[in-house]
Amino acid sequence: MNLNVKAKKQNTYDAIVVGTGISGGWAAKELCEKGLKTLVLERGRDVKHVVDYPTMLKKPWELPNNDHLSAEEMKDYEVQNRTGYTVRQSTKHWWVKDTEHPYTETKRFDWMRGYHVGGRSITWGRQSYRLSEIDFEANAKDGIGVDWPVRYKDIAPWYDYVESFIGVNGRAEGLPQLPDGKYLPPMEFNCIEKHVKAKIEENFSDRMMTIGRSANLTQPHNGRGKCQFRNKCIRGCPYGGYFSSNSSTLPAAEKTGNMTLRPNSIVTEVIYDANAKKASGVRILDAETNETIEFSSKVVFLCASSMASTQILLQSVSDRFPTGFGNDSDQLGRNIMDHHLGVGAFGESDLFGDQYHSGRRPNGIYIPRFRNMKEKRKDFVRGYGYQGGGSRENWARAIREFSIGKELKELMAHPGVWRFGIGGFGETLPNPNNRVTLNTDVRDIHGLPTLTFDAELKENEIEMRKDMKTAAAEMLEAAGLKNITMYDRGSHPGIGIHEMGTARMGRDPKTSVLNRYNQVHAAKNVFVTDGAFMTSAACQNPSLGYMAFTARAADHAVKEINRGNL
Repeated sequence: MNLNVKAKKQNTYDAIVVGTGISGGWAAKELCEKGLKTLVLERGRDVKHVVDYPTMLKKPWELPNNDHLSAEEMKDYEVQNRTGYTVRQSTKHWWVKDTEHPYTETKRFDWMRGYHVGGRSITWGRQSYRLSEIDFEANAKDGIGVDWPVRYKDIAPWYDYVESFIGVNGRAEGLPQLPDGKYLPPMEFNCIEKHVKAKIEENFSDRMMTIGRSANLTQPHNGRGKCQFRNKCIRGCPYGGYFSSNSSTLPAAEKTGNMTLRPNSIVTEVIYDANAKKASGVRILDAETNETIEFSSKVVFLCASSMASTQILLQSVSDRFPTGFGNDSDQLGRNIMDHHLGVGAFGESDLFGDQYHSGRRPNGIYIPRFRNMKEKRKDFVRGYGYQGGGSRENWARAIREFSIGKELKELMAHPGVWRFGIGGFGETLPNPNNRVTLNTDVRDIHGLPTLTFDAELKENEIEMRKDMKTAAAEMLEAAGLKNITMYDRGSHPGIGIHEMGTARMGRDPKTSVLNRYNQVHAAKNVFVTDGAFMTSAACQNPSLGYMAFTARAADHAVKEINRGNL
């Protein structure tokens, strides 16, 4: 009996954080810095900053198969790599094997995952944009989904807070649809981008182009070195030149002495205490020993990623929550959103033949939303932004063409033409029929249930894509580009790696899972601060918002603990 009491005491913390990615790292930092003894659980292996970035400095010729997977390796990554831009020899250690972690699809869903300390904070695209008041009001004004329980003014100070810590480079533009923030000096346009920017703004009164706002450091910041313009961010940066949990928030949490980090710990359930009417902690499966262990805490932060946190809640059944923890509204797992992309235009320019670019800038341009701002369209609601950039063909074309003699000499004397392209990122509306459910028939390598996805683009997104393509071409034509090609390669949910919405915030417990502070309505000591909380998607990259909401939720949690409410 004494041993059991001792074990329970050893497994008791002030707070538990599930996941170590963008949201989990922030939850760990904030809770630890505010004095809470915090257990941080990661289902995958440990990854230490710099030490565990095996390909960070490798040259192209040091990577097998020209950095492509072999046919045999591809069998393990058929889903993770069917988009064609994720798994390489240089990055395969960041992605799960589909053969070990399967899922099923009623309709196609491209779910790309990384199970390790740092999660997708190592591999994210680093684009960091704020949602605006327009976005927070949109559902209420359009009569779609449910109203956000917050407005921009509630989140703005937290955007300031996280930007000041992580370091975001960018330009202030004074746009209502794209609020400005706390920025480091911006990265620079190249010559073709300057030209296209000027022509767009000369020909369209409602459109403008800015440099991407990215979490890459353009000067040393908070003890981290500046970006070296290697554009190898996805491998892990030894300089700390971009924000990741491994380089930033987890070291800050560790520095306090309040963090206990436990990798290889798969959370299978949030435990509900019927007498206390709140969670008592979590149950895990040790991925190395297969041992089941329980941990107790005052608060639980689910930050495992939208779908993984939703899966944990769906698995957490009890007499009080027979269909999943906090699922009184039947909205848990519903309203999957992602940004739809793969549509836009590109063209060529015969200008600037005497100019080239310097370095490998890990950032592009951004054209903020301009549709449905003042004049409302009849074919679709909401809007989209564009990302892209310009570059010049290099001398490699001489190799491709196997040129010899005079032809080779001429090719090597001059690089090729300048090209410029933009691709749209469109908003997806919340729809309860776009959902994910628990699948107990298909099990993963640990014998645990998996997920089934049933989500697709609806009519509004399909109509929006038509305009995304034609509007892109209009701008390139106005810029005087030649050989303009419009494209629509199709898009399936998940491809944007911005999956969100499956445990949405709301004002009414009957129609939402979480309240305005990311707390489960029916068990307020459980917080969900990854993308699952999103009530609408907007068209901006959402990760900066996850950080801001997480910091805000952690602040609220500690205040409520101190007041004796949690």
